[in-house]
Amino acid sequence: MHFQIRRFPVLLIIENQNGKQEQEQVNYDVIAVGGGPAGIGAAYAAAGCGAKVLLLERSGRLGGTAVQSVVGPLMGGVESRIVTEILARLGGCCVDFRRMDIELFDLLAERGVEILLHAPVSGVRLEGNRVTGVEAECREGRCIFSARCVIDCTGDGDVAFRAGVPFEIGRAGDGLMQPVSIMYLIGGIDPLRRMKCTCEQDARVTMVNGRTWEEIVLEAQSGGRLPDTVSVIRLYHAVREDENIVNATQVNYIDGTSSADLTRAEIEGRRQAFRILDFLRETVPGYENAFISQMPAAIGVRETRRFEGVARLEKGDCIAGRRFADAVVRRACFSIDIHNPAGGGQAAGHEENAVGTAERAQPYDIPYGVLVPRRLDGLLFAGRCVSASHEALASCRVMCIAMALGAGAGAAGAYAARCGCELRNVPVTEIQHVLFD
Repeated sequence: MHFQIRRFPVLLIIENQNGKQEQEQVNYDVIAVGGGPAGIGAAYAAAGCGAKVLLLERSGRLGGTAVQSVVGPLMGGVESRIVTEILARLGGCCVDFRRMDIELFDLLAERGVEILLHAPVSGVRLEGNRVTGVEAECREGRCIFSARCVIDCTGDGDVAFRAGVPFEIGRAGDGLMQPVSIMYLIGGIDPLRRMKCTCEQDARVTMVNGRTWEEIVLEAQSGGRLPDTVSVIRLYHAVREDENIVNATQVNYIDGTSSADLTRAEIEGRRQAFRILDFLRETVPGYENAFISQMPAAIGVRETRRFEGVARLEKGDCIAGRRFADAVVRRACFSIDIHNPAGGGQAAGHEENAVGTAERAQPYDIPYGVLVPRRLDGLLFAGRCVSASHEALASCRVMCIAMALGAGAGAAGAYAARCGCELRNVPVTEIQHVLFD
C-alpha cells in the first residue's frame, strides 16, 4: 500500500475582511508532533492499537535527523517489537537516507496514519491543565488540530515548552549542552583500500606507518590542518560501497533552541566539513578522489530541553542496568555518550586517553513516568526531550531508543483514548504486550 495524498478536514482558521472565522473540525485520538524516529514510533504504535492518528511534521520529509541531518547508522540497542518491525521494513540500521522517507510513508499508510507535512506547530490549545490540541502554521493558514492525546516528538519539546511544562537545559554548573554536528556522506572512495574507523577502539589500531588513526588526527588538529574542536573522525559504512558517513564536525557553545545560534552552527559546521574532506583526501588511502555526495538539510542537535516528568531517568539507572516494572522501553543499550561541550572528543575519560572515553552503560529499562508531565494532562513527550538527567539523556537520545520511547507513548495514548482514562493513570502492564514480544 502506498501513501496517498488526500485532503482531510481540520479546524482551519481563516480570517476574512470582517474579522470572522470559518471553522471545520475533526478530532483525533492521538496526534504525534514530529516525524523523526520518536514520532514514527508513536504514530505506528498508536495506529496499531486502533487509534485515529495524525502525524504532523514541520519539514517536507519524514525520518527526522536520520534523513534531514544524515545521521546514521541508526544506533542504540533496545528490546522493542515496534522498533524491530520498523527496522525490518527499512532494511536494518544502515539505512538509505535517499529513500527512507518513502518507506516510512508507506509503512504508516498501511496502518491508516494521516500525515501532514509542512505543518510546524506554533501553539498549544489548553483547557485548564489539559492539552486538547495544537496549532500549526500550515500553507492554508493557521490550523487547529484536536486530540485526546498529544505526543511531543519534536526533539526540542516545542509543544511541551509552549504548554508551560518546566524543563532543564544543559549540564549542571554551566548549563552547556552537547555540541552540534554536520554529518555528511562522502563518495568516490575506493572500497578495496578504504579505512574503517567507527569508534575509539578502531582509532587505536596501529596503521601501516606505525601510528594510530587517533594519533594522526590529533597531530593534524594541533598542527592546524583540522579545526580546534575536531579531535575524533569516525567513518561509518553507508549503503553504497564507495561512500562513507562522516561523523567529525563539532560546533560548541550552541543553544539548539536559538535560531541565531543554529545559523552560526550551520555555517561553521559546513566549513569544517570541507576542511575534514581535504584532510581525508590527503591522508587516507582510498580517499584520494573523495567528494561530498550529500550534505544535510539541517545540522544535527544532540541535546536541548529536558522536561519535568512524573519520573526521571538518571545516570545511575543506565550504569547499573536498572529494571522497572512500568517499563515502556526494555534493555536500552548505549554508552553515556557526552561529546565535549567545551572542547573536542568526549567530555569524560581524558585520564585514559587524549580524546576521552564514553562511560559504558548496562542494558537498562526506561519507566513510563519519564514520558508524562508532572502537572499537565493530555500530553506525553518522547525522544530526546523526555525527563532525564544530562548524563542519562546522553545514552537514551539515540534514534532506536527514541523510536522505542515513541512507541511507548503511542501505545499509552491509544489506550487512554480508548478507555477514557488520564494518561498518567494508564496501567502500563496493559500496553506492554504491544511493546514487547
